[in-house]
Amino acid sequence: MDPVVIQRLVLTLVTLILSITVHEYAHALAAFKLGDDYAAREGRLTLNPLAHADPIGTVMLPAMFSLLGGGLFGWGRPVPYIPTHLTRRFSMRAGEAIIAFAGPFANLIMAVICGGLYVGLYTYGVIGPASPFVVLLSTMVHLNVVLFFFNLLPVPPLDGSKIVSWIFGIRADRPLDAVARAGYLPLLLVVGVGGSIIAWPVSFVVNAIFSGFIGILG
Repeated sequence: MDPVVIQRLVLTLVTLILSITVHEYAHALAAFKLGDDYAAREGRLTLNPLAHADPIGTVMLPAMFSLLGGGLFGWGRPVPYIPTHLTRRFSMRAGEAIIAFAGPFANLIMAVICGGLYVGLYTYGVIGPASPFVVLLSTMVHLNVVLFFFNLLPVPPLDGSKIVSWIFGIRADRPLDAVARAGYLPLLLVVGVGGSIIAWPVSFVVNAIFSGFIGILG
């Protein structure tokens, strides 16, 4: 196999697995902080990628897309929690919205951290332009910003659907949940449309992260 293809495959899987791990861990941490330890007892309150990886969504499909020269797409195992165990400081829908937002927000933080590392290490000559680590960090920035915006789309089972349910007061057994029961089919159908919807904000935020650190460290 072509070394370039192998490198792209490895970088694809590494960046996606790391990003999904952070995303799912944040869901588990938020649930734990809000009073439900179910995810923790299920071994999900960890940064161990094996606890969050889905064989198809985290490995097989991303590897296939990479080998075919396509974009990055994948998912991890959903983090379980029991809504009735959440703290009464918030409504149940608000608690679920906080847990939902924690995942994308963690991806945004990861993007900022990787952007800072990229600019800092490159600016001070620690790594060169040909280093795989440069590609890894830049890919991490872009992928995590994509995950931030994509997961906020209000389509079940994406996190944005929980946030919309809270904002508009939609009961969990109403239309959004009915769509969620269809599994990942709605998600697969929305990938193409969602990709075009978030293209501009993704580009804007990625450029803002790099430009901001260049302005600070350059």
